[in-house]
Amino acid sequence: MSVENRLGRLRNTLAGNEIDGILISSPENRRYISGFTGSAGYLLVSESDAVLATDFRYVEQADRQAPDFRVERITSAYGWLTDLMSDMEVRRLGFEGHDLTVATHCALGKAIEESNAANSHDLVMVDGVIEELRAFKDPHEITLLTRAVEIADQALDRVAPSIAAGIREKEVAWELEKSMREIGAEAMAFDIIVGAGANGALPHHKASETVIGDGDPVVIDMGATYEGYCSDLTRTVFVGEPSDKFREVYSTVLTAQLEAEDKIRPGMTGAETDAISRQIISDAGYGDNFGHSLGHGVGLAVHESPGVGPRSNSPLDNGMVFTVEPGIYLSGWGGVRIEDIVLLENGRARVLSRAHKLSF
Repeated sequence: MSVENRLGRLRNTLAGNEIDGILISSPENRRYISGFTGSAGYLLVSESDAVLATDFRYVEQADRQAPDFRVERITSAYGWLTDLMSDMEVRRLGFEGHDLTVATHCALGKAIEESNAANSHDLVMVDGVIEELRAFKDPHEITLLTRAVEIADQALDRVAPSIAAGIREKEVAWELEKSMREIGAEAMAFDIIVGAGANGALPHHKASETVIGDGDPVVIDMGATYEGYCSDLTRTVFVGEPSDKFREVYSTVLTAQLEAEDKIRPGMTGAETDAISRQIISDAGYGDNFGHSLGHGVGLAVHESPGVGPRSNSPLDNGMVFTVEPGIYLSGWGGVRIEDIVLLENGRARVLSRAHKLSF
């Protein structure tokens, strides 16, 4: 989808939010709408104009990456914004409440207050407008996401066979990062999680100096970034001969995941999808040990819309990409989580993740 089309879709939301324009500060949203990848700047979009305001460091880059935008160089605190609002006839300006800090909001409000048109300019918080657009992936985005998924898949399948007793969690994390970089990742999507033994019961345990032991389950959560798009992959391996307990827990989690992936349909809410896996885990006696949502959207951010959890009441639809990652976590023993990224298309979930899973 072209930037022009994305601008058109964004402009279609302005009237419904009772705003004349929107100030975009979120880096992911800024990149999505304009194509600009710099680390500083704002977009100001109205019905008839689109401006990218940035500082000296990025003006040339902005001209090159965002040809659909008029580039303005920021030379003062926020006087540039009030000048642009007057020039573009924006009286009610929407801003991203989830991204704008309180300090910045106060500074913007003060700048408007001190401007000549203070009585006719208002700041209006709007949230989720661009995130809802981003939830639907176009073919180019799917191509980039698929490559990010492939990088993580290949790296894990390369490193997993070498995980053995006596190796530290940090060593595994480094080998995974190195492999993803060698295969083509521009960055890690997030800090790699390697949780051996009891550490696996901590869903967001960071790789540490813990030495992996024989008989340890090891939870690995990793992701690559490719041209801005993220992947998110979790697999659980076992060092040594899998115990009966591990086989039971792993099989329960895998069944919960495969059932959800098979039964997801457009129109189902995230909560209804979550319930498929959650019921299987509860029936196995581990309901209290699955404490997070089944999944989340993935794209320019590793966590984005749509939500796939007990409180996610928005419907899923074709074109959405999200994770399916049930887990069971037992304090003092460890955990099992298995995560795929899926694309909802043609009425079914197509699994993009291909990394090896255990079978018994």
